[in-house]
Amino acid sequence: MEQTTPATPPATPPIAPKKPSSFTRHGITVSDDYAWLRDPGYPKVEDAEVLDHLKAENAWFEARMQPHQGTIDALFTEMRARVKEADKSVPQKDGDFLYWIEFEEGAEYKKWWRRPVGAADDGSADELILDEVALAAGHDYFRLGAISVSNDGSKLAWSVDDNGSERFTARIKVIATGEVLPDVIEGTNSGLIWVKGDSGLVYSLANENWRTDNVRLHWLGQPVDQDVELYHEDDEGFRAGAALSANEKWLILSTGDHETSEVRLVPADDPLAPLKLVKARQAGVEYDVDVRDDTLFVHTNDTHENFRLATAPLAAPGEWTTLIEGSDDFYLTGFDLFRDFYVVEGRVRGLDRIEVRYYDDPARIEPITFPEASYEASLGDNPEWAVEKLRVSYESMVSPASVYDYHVADKSLELLKVQEIPSGYDASLYETARLEITARDGTRVPVSVVWRKDRAQGGPLHLYGYGAYGIAIGPGFSTTRLSLVDRGFAYAIAHIRGGDDLGRRWYKDGKLDKRTNTFNDFVDVARGLIDRGFTQEGRISISGGSAGGELMGAVINSDPHLFGAVVAHVPFVDVLNTMLDESLPLTPGEWPEWGNPIEDAAAFELIRAYSPYDQVKPQAYPPLLVTAGLNDPRVTYWEPAKWVARLRELKTDDNELLLKTNMGAGHGGKSGRFESLKEMAEEFVFVLWQLGVPA
Repeated sequence: MEQTTPATPPATPPIAPKKPSSFTRHGITVSDDYAWLRDPGYPKVEDAEVLDHLKAENAWFEARMQPHQGTIDALFTEMRARVKEADKSVPQKDGDFLYWIEFEEGAEYKKWWRRPVGAADDGSADELILDEVALAAGHDYFRLGAISVSNDGSKLAWSVDDNGSERFTARIKVIATGEVLPDVIEGTNSGLIWVKGDSGLVYSLANENWRTDNVRLHWLGQPVDQDVELYHEDDEGFRAGAALSANEKWLILSTGDHETSEVRLVPADDPLAPLKLVKARQAGVEYDVDVRDDTLFVHTNDTHENFRLATAPLAAPGEWTTLIEGSDDFYLTGFDLFRDFYVVEGRVRGLDRIEVRYYDDPARIEPITFPEASYEASLGDNPEWAVEKLRVSYESMVSPASVYDYHVADKSLELLKVQEIPSGYDASLYETARLEITARDGTRVPVSVVWRKDRAQGGPLHLYGYGAYGIAIGPGFSTTRLSLVDRGFAYAIAHIRGGDDLGRRWYKDGKLDKRTNTFNDFVDVARGLIDRGFTQEGRISISGGSAGGELMGAVINSDPHLFGAVVAHVPFVDVLNTMLDESLPLTPGEWPEWGNPIEDAAAFELIRAYSPYDQVKPQAYPPLLVTAGLNDPRVTYWEPAKWVARLRELKTDDNELLLKTNMGAGHGGKSGRFESLKEMAEEFVFVLWQLGVPA
């Protein structure tokens, strides 16, 4: 659907008509005069009045940003100059081949390559296995979902979404000839797993509500309507999926929601065999598994909220014996099995930790050590079972992304690649710190901050937050962030409750009936940064997306005066209405996160008390830029549209309020590495404009 700009720019913002509507639940009547912005034909959006309103908002956005287009273009050019246009990843061995990805000069999308192990590195043996540039041609939006080479290396399966709806189409080709097989699987939303001698492909379909409630098996060459359902999940709040064990002998079928899980196993070479249940689901118990020989390894929170690692015999998979005890200090986030050793990952006081451990000596623990006090580190792509070195990724707020091989035998790190910044970057110009700021209830909240050493005290500051789903926001590196930092900003990440930065308790203390801790933490971090002289009231710009957009909405309702500019990407702001509508794609699976206001009156009252849309009131609000995606199945387009409409009605100031809806994209905004930079440039120019910082 094309976005059109009127010949004459609008002189005033669009005012959405109010159409009285209300509902009553738990004896409370809630009015919603902008409910009409939800197209009754959703997921198709064809209502002329709805589309006209979104186009009018886009026209207003364009009219207000047009005077700054030169600055946007300049900032985009600056951001793009930090990207190495012709770039490639470090090749990684998987079986008989080395695999890597490569961007060509000017390309929005990457190409996937391989060459035989031992072949000359002169391009003569290089083989292009997938060309995203060609696949994306003619599409406004493109996203590769899954990519999977068959075990014998002869075939490739991949899936593509070309409209942002998160419904992917899977195809298969013969790599040597490029022949695309007639097998086409529509509507997937999962990985693609080769089984039974590469004769079958395991996947999951998104149902009519975008829920993956199934695991299916497709036999190559057979009609898709004859595919076999290996597993079906009847709980509408759970999602099902499949993975392959590290030794590639077992197909692992998992199902779960945000707090409960259940796993089944079946041999990868006999996927139609009876499924082996590991342990029946128990509310509040999460677990995931992998297999080595006849031993099952289980990562679970059944005895400690920060998880333990246990083992069990395959013959009795539910009989778990502790291998690594749960710990208040070490948050065990995951593990990877290899033939001769295994690796556990976790965090200590919010900082990443990677440990190599040994099957034959449980007391032997070898942490991989890194030079900085605050950083992000994780295992990279390690596809093989028998390895002597591990691919590791590392970065910090001042150190560009680096790729290492960790040699297990001599405990040494070999640097393979450092992110190159063509326009130049001097890390010595910048300083970073990890602070702790005390929130109103006495909790110490970590904050990661980076700034130029020549920055003026009390200058502008950008504060980013998310705080949901147990997702930690690490202190990583960003080239785009430099466009603010080099203009005198400090850039801070608030590691607020709701994420699991400091462990599982940190996550639990920001969900359900403790959700408001997340919002309070963010506000208290902002105040703490003012108190420490980093910035001043009204000189703080803030941003967040999705659940982080909910955060933006909540804090500008409670403390609008603190912030000088706000950017809310695809914001989840109509929380009450969404959690009351079990027909929406994600709602039943979200109840463990937010509460179920349909059945629980207390959850209804709590959500209504903080839902940003419901709590908009007559007051002055800071300047606000809001984005939406027409095809977004996660945060439906009408949430930000309704929110902006109510803000326009009730706010008492003349500050900017802009809504930009991507008419051909979804939750992630525009695709492509440079198109997304254009949107980042728009965001930063809005921030600079509103804070009066020279561009």
